Amino acid sequence: MATDQASTRIVIEPVTRVEGHGKVTIHLDEAGQVREARLHIVEFRGFERFIQGRPFWEMPVAVQRLCGICPVSHHLCAAKAVDPMVGGRTLTPTAEKVRRLMHHGQFFQSHALHFFHLASPDLLFGFDAEPATRNVIGVAMKHPELARQGILMRKYGQEIIRITAGKKIHGTGAIPGGVNKNVTTAERDELLDGYDHMLRWSRDALSLARRYTLDHLAELSEFGSFDSNFLCIVRDDGALDLYDGKLRAIDPDGRLLFDQIDNDRYLDHIVEGVRPWSYMKFPFLRSLGPDTGWYRVGPLARINACTYIDTPEAEAARREFMALGNGRPVHFSMAYHWARMIEALHAIEKIGELLHDPDLQGDDLCVTGPRAREGVGVIEAPRGTLFHHYRVNEDDQVTLCNLIVSTTSNNEPMNRAVTDVARRVMGGQPVITEGMMNAVEVVIRAYDPCLSCATHAIGRMPLVVELFDHEGRTVDRRIKNSC
Repeated sequence: MATDQASTRIVIEPVTRVEGHGKVTIHLDEAGQVREARLHIVEFRGFERFIQGRPFWEMPVAVQRLCGICPVSHHLCAAKAVDPMVGGRTLTPTAEKVRRLMHHGQFFQSHALHFFHLASPDLLFGFDAEPATRNVIGVAMKHPELARQGILMRKYGQEIIRITAGKKIHGTGAIPGGVNKNVTTAERDELLDGYDHMLRWSRDALSLARRYTLDHLAELSEFGSFDSNFLCIVRDDGALDLYDGKLRAIDPDGRLLFDQIDNDRYLDHIVEGVRPWSYMKFPFLRSLGPDTGWYRVGPLARINACTYIDTPEAEAARREFMALGNGRPVHFSMAYHWARMIEALHAIEKIGELLHDPDLQGDDLCVTGPRAREGVGVIEAPRGTLFHHYRVNEDDQVTLCNLIVSTTSNNEPMNRAVTDVARRVMGGQPVITEGMMNAVEVVIRAYDPCLSCATHAIGRMPLVVELFDHEGRTVDRRIKNSC
């Protein structure tokens, strides 16, 4: 973190306790007020380009290399996109339920990782606590049982992934048209053995997130908050479905903008905007345009937009959460934490249902049929709605790959949240403290961004090289424009 006095620019680099590498630049005017703030993603990974020419059946394994935190989401979304290429539009019950178990294990471990390891230091110690304490080691020292629960909850989710995908990170369980293994009785019993602890700890984590939000409601409701549209997939009856569904979008008052849109029509409704200062794209709803059509995804969007949750404890929690909005969606950014823990509870409830389903031990794992040359997969990743779109030629080689990842959809909202918080805590202040800078990071962490996944706007951002003298004055500036 640094302050560039010569150019009245504050730079927060790197943004900590998020996945990937990013920075924030905050520009002040002559009066010391925040003129603008931007979240920059400073890494680049060109998956949409270098995946072209590869055979389509590699996609579920190859594209998940985007990330080591949420690889299961890419693994399954890519598998769903290439299922039609082997005629696997409708999977066997065993294949679908093994995939769903894998997916809910991913949700459970990812939400536990974020809440306990990345977000809890801010919530437990305060935004301006000493950095030496405000970290996961500090949580382990001051709240050892809480830290232990977080570690074991993540471990449990990772064990589900290992059993269903073959290994904990970058597994191979989902294949075009199904899966390559079932869940044995012994593996099921292994997971059932620790289930009751996970259910109880999920309730406790939800209670912690709920209590923190309500205890600080006046402060948090104004912290990086704004009205927005929301996007997710839902089941045919409007229920929350993290693995499969059709697109639904609502406006800031909760009115439907569209509903039950087939996944392969996503480009009829979503446009990927580009801006010159970021490797991330800026999606928006086509019908509303770039100025008002941006939207949020992820736990807050899903809880706001779904009609109900089909597991009893999570549904009861959803109803209490929605009361915060007084008949409208809940719009404040820090409510993401509460919504995230509702989903963690839902995930463990669904895991319990699946572990008692004998279809997991079935032997019918894969289907084939009339083949297609194009497929779109849409899934709810822990961080929000994820799109994979592939087109192949007559030799089964990928000719088109388009990815819209969750963090990309949240790009505009995160930039707005960063600007709001920077103006609140830094505007007009004679000294910029570490606590003020961390407050900006806090609102970014509420979205749980995965910055590695979100960098794919190839050829749209110029290379800028700046030379400064010892007093911080610009001596030279060269720009190599994109082709």
